Amino acid sequence: MIERRVEVVTVDGSMSTFVCHPERDGPHPVVLFLMDAPGIREELRDMASRLATAGYYVLLPNLYYRAGVEELGAFIGVAGAAVRERMFELMDGLRTPLVMRDIDALVAFAAEDDAASKGPMGCVGYCMSGRFALGAAGRHPERVRAAASIYGVRLVTEGSESPHLTLRATTARLYFACAESDHWMPLEMVERLRHEILEAGANAELEIYPGVEHGFAFPQRPAYDKAAAERHWERLFALFAQLG
Repeated sequence: MIERRVEVVTVDGSMSTFVCHPERDGPHPVVLFLMDAPGIREELRDMASRLATAGYYVLLPNLYYRAGVEELGAFIGVAGAAVRERMFELMDGLRTPLVMRDIDALVAFAAEDDAASKGPMGCVGYCMSGRFALGAAGRHPERVRAAASIYGVRLVTEGSESPHLTLRATTARLYFACAESDHWMPLEMVERLRHEILEAGANAELEIYPGVEHGFAFPQRPAYDKAAAERHWERLFALFAQLG
């Protein structure tokens, strides 16, 4: 397995990005792996590497680079209160148009790397980045042919940037994994998203994971649920299999 850290040049600066892909049999289909609110950490690098071992060229960018922040540190429990406060500040400041510019830069970077396939690519976003994965499919409909939102937050709002509006901008295959218990994506909003998917005629599957909470796929979270986490991996591998 090849693993390295690179600096991807964007219109707003230099974005540190973890790159991993198999050593042999390339070039490999590109998958953008977008972080959750706590930011880059070893847990995410391990997950990106697991995806890469299945035959993908995976890019894990630090979306907080504009703030000069990469690894926030421990954010769980009483000791992590200050980190959580900073985390929410960073998350609230990360608007979709900014991240779409970052997606542009990642697509351009992969296009110049011989290890990366120039064919269809995929994208997966967790938590705050579920909306960005959907946005990537709308931003680059000719390239991003599969996208997944894993307990993505606030996917249906009344705002002009509501993620669900992208459903009509792409024909990519989409997958939405929703926790049964999620403060940031309650079941009422999940059902609104289901309705919007049907109205748009989108090529999408929405699945509610019963008995689990937001964050169930992350091994280091109290909400981690092994069975649900493994199901999400099964779904991702099936979704991205079409890219090869």
